[in-house]
Amino acid sequence: MKKVIKIIVSVLIALLFLSTFVFLYQKSQPKEIVYQILKAEKSDIVQTTIATGKIEPRDEVQIKPQISGIISEVYKEAGETIKKGEIIAKVKVIPELGQLNAAESRLRLATMNGKQSTIDFERVEKLYEKKLVSSEEYEKALLANQQAREELQAAKDNLEIIKDGITKNSASFSSTLIRSTITGLILDVPIKVGNSVIMSNTFNDGTTIATVADMSDLIFKGNVDETEVGRIKENIPVKITIGALQGMEFKAILEYISPKSVENNGANQFEIKAAITVPEGVKIRSGYSANAEIELQRAEQALCIPESALEFTGNHTYVYVLTDSVPNQKFTRKAVTAGISNGMQVEIKEGLKENELVRGLKKEF
Repeated sequence: MKKVIKIIVSVLIALLFLSTFVFLYQKSQPKEIVYQILKAEKSDIVQTTIATGKIEPRDEVQIKPQISGIISEVYKEAGETIKKGEIIAKVKVIPELGQLNAAESRLRLATMNGKQSTIDFERVEKLYEKKLVSSEEYEKALLANQQAREELQAAKDNLEIIKDGITKNSASFSSTLIRSTITGLILDVPIKVGNSVIMSNTFNDGTTIATVADMSDLIFKGNVDETEVGRIKENIPVKITIGALQGMEFKAILEYISPKSVENNGANQFEIKAAITVPEGVKIRSGYSANAEIELQRAEQALCIPESALEFTGNHTYVYVLTDSVPNQKFTRKAVTAGISNGMQVEIKEGLKENELVRGLKKEF
């Protein structure tokens, strides 16, 4: 019984050694390498570049107040449409103490001068009726009286403007009523009732009451690298894709290329603008991130192969042409002249014929 067990153990050990030897022998044998076979075929090839940017309205206006004060009423909200001349908000004027005192003093002085001028004129008028003074003196007195009245009215108006921002005689042209200067969509109303606002002047841009834009006229604004800007020009077609509107593509026309570059992350880039055609019923919001696909070069019915089939050595480009496939694949190295590429396919100008087979990537098993 012990002999039988020893024999069985010996056989198992022998089988283990034998299988290990066979496995190692097979592993040591070189494997046949098989490549994908690609055909050179004619097709249209287009080289493009992608510019990143945003969608913006061509006309976007910031509405500023014509007078400083405090917002007393807000009549519009962001998202509402508005016509030119419509009121957005109302400003309550808070008079500056120095200006108020000066205006009140001017009014008091104009009132006194007006009264004295009226007395002088009435005296000259009576003398003129009795023909005791000349017509020239009468006309001078009349003019002085009229000037005094005008100054009195101007002083009253000035005081009303400083106190209320408006006069009774010009209520329809009130600077306290902030009106839209264009017809469009209100993008933003950054103020609230009670906020202080400042009018635009030499030292201050003024407080923005609202931002209004014409959303029927949109443009794409982005940047193109300096290595590609020389191959594009105005009035060429552009394809626009918007991240927020998946599956949609918009037509556009390139209408502006900046003559001056700007530095962006260490690279020189040029600003571009393209006018977008928006289909009816599609709503695009201002500020959407977008990509513009711009055509750089095109080759009609060019001989093309996948770019993965190329081999680059120094300044030369090669492909491996299939010469035999039985029993093993055999290839001949040939120099070729490559043309434009779209990142997947590349144009072959010289060195290959239509329908020739070339080596691609290794097949995975």
